[in-house]
Amino acid sequence: MNNLVTRFEEVRDTDRRGSVSSYHSKPSPIFRTKAKQSEIKGLQSTDRTNVVVDGDEFESKFTIGFEIEKTRLHRSSIKEYPLFCGFETDSSCGYEAVTHVLPLVGKSMWRTKVFNMFVEAKHIINDEFSPSDSSCGGHITVACQGLTGQELADKVAPYASILLSVFRHRLSNHYCHWNPRMMSEFRLDRSQNQVVKYSVCKIVDECIEFRIPSRVQSVKQMMRRYELMYLILDYGVNGKSIRGFWNAVRPILMGMYDKNETKTDAVIELAKDFNKFVKTGRVCQNTIGWFEKWWSGRPNRRSMSGNQRAWGTRIKRGVDESDNAIIKFREEIQSKGLR
Repeated sequence: MNNLVTRFEEVRDTDRRGSVSSYHSKPSPIFRTKAKQSEIKGLQSTDRTNVVVDGDEFESKFTIGFEIEKTRLHRSSIKEYPLFCGFETDSSCGYEAVTHVLPLVGKSMWRTKVFNMFVEAKHIINDEFSPSDSSCGGHITVACQGLTGQELADKVAPYASILLSVFRHRLSNHYCHWNPRMMSEFRLDRSQNQVVKYSVCKIVDECIEFRIPSRVQSVKQMMRRYELMYLILDYGVNGKSIRGFWNAVRPILMGMYDKNETKTDAVIELAKDFNKFVKTGRVCQNTIGWFEKWWSGRPNRRSMSGNQRAWGTRIKRGVDESDNAIIKFREEIQSKGLR
């Protein structure tokens, strides 16, 4: 196999891509979203609808970017990579590696090129080389050609309920707890007329940033997240059935959970409950505990703050919040492997 076909090259436009910058001063990302005919080999016809064709050049309609937060970066591995636009310090965790704007595509040689970038950067991504802890996050930004951030959020929100399930422990985290229904009309803090930063899904002009994903600990984990985000955009933007989505997402979750069928099924069932919450605003006995941190030794019945708590209280009628309910919740998630 020709190695030049299966890898992206370093940009090499500035030495700063291979050093650590101060917060918010890293070099700008570039768009690595185009491909040649040979690189779309293996791309299914259904996935080609998500590609824009211009002569013999192809461009991904969907794009993705990752932020990889670490407490420490492997010292000898701080250099320029084809994957990253740069490194910078991060006030909440320590350090952050931020990717270029990447193509978000179906299974193909094109996707393999993206995954090869992940592998090349394993000394930054894998915790065994560059460690992380629970203070670190794994924010993911996605966009779609022809859609604003608000339009994209409206389309993908029902499918993104899978993220509420996969990253359920982050729903009570202050840095990503706002607007769990991912409603575009709540993208602004009306008192300041500013985009609310600490949201499950931060909605900006041309993209959306999912802040709910937890830290990235391995290349394998990052690959599964890429695959998951592709399905969310593919099904959401193209209006495919939610029933089909649950079936399509199952193999990815099996890969995430080491082929544990019990946990995979439990995560999908919880995602269906979160899907109802996203659509109606109604919590149930299976979802309330994740918002209020019932899974921990220190449950917080007021984890929803400000206006969120106001609507949260209103829609919780009929939901048992007693100590016995909390104990039962813990027992239930323990039996399903969700603890």
